[in-house]
Amino acid sequence: MIIIGDIGNTDTKICIVSSNYKILKKLTVPTKNINNKFLKEKLYSFFKKKYNIKKSLFSSVVPDKFKIIKFFIFKKYKSNCYELKDLKLNKIIRIKVNRKQIGSDRLANSIGVMSNKNYIILDFGTATTFDVVIGNIYNGGVIAPGLHISLNNLINNAKLIPSVNLKKMKKVIGKNTVSAVRSGFFWGYIGLIDNIIELIKKETKKSFKIIITGGFSNLFVNSLKYKVTIDKNITLKGLIRSAKFFNF
Repeated sequence: MIIIGDIGNTDTKICIVSSNYKILKKLTVPTKNINNKFLKEKLYSFFKKKYNIKKSLFSSVVPDKFKIIKFFIFKKYKSNCYELKDLKLNKIIRIKVNRKQIGSDRLANSIGVMSNKNYIILDFGTATTFDVVIGNIYNGGVIAPGLHISLNNLINNAKLIPSVNLKKMKKVIGKNTVSAVRSGFFWGYIGLIDNIIELIKKETKKSFKIIITGGFSNLFVNSLKYKVTIDKNITLKGLIRSAKFFNF
């Protein structure tokens, strides 16, 4: 068995994976909660069964949290814990940019969709990211402001704007502050997303399948100009595919 996990700025997912690379058990927790107390209260409970763990593989954009989990896994199982970028990724996917400047989650997403087709992966995470995968080549991407951070920033800095939860809007013109904010974010991000996808297609002169993932993906799945497929486990699929390729 192996452990795989994705440590994001907002949430962390940790999975126990069988020898035939099927997820047996999954834990999702806020990344900010990962500390020594968390290890004692959550991880020990999650791993209470005696698993025979060979290796572990994580994608992480929060190095200090990965360090905590890595130490825990080594202490409990005496097995090595790798970050995705520790692997010789060019054996599985060609990376046309400086990989030191790409989040491991974005590389995992790209590996998760890699095939003989072309993909744009749109991830509604802390940032809104677009990653362009053409065949087995990672070509780079786009980073735009995240919906949640942008909304919180507006609420925190505009005294007369109340707390707002985003939802799909039928009309553009808001009749009050809440509906106006919802409209601005919903239709504004639709415009941003459709335009960036159009520009990627124009620049590459290629057609793409579009995968969307992340917290706000449900909000946009049927509202964009382009047909999209939602897959909230694409990062984990990329990690499992990488673990299998490198014979974990």
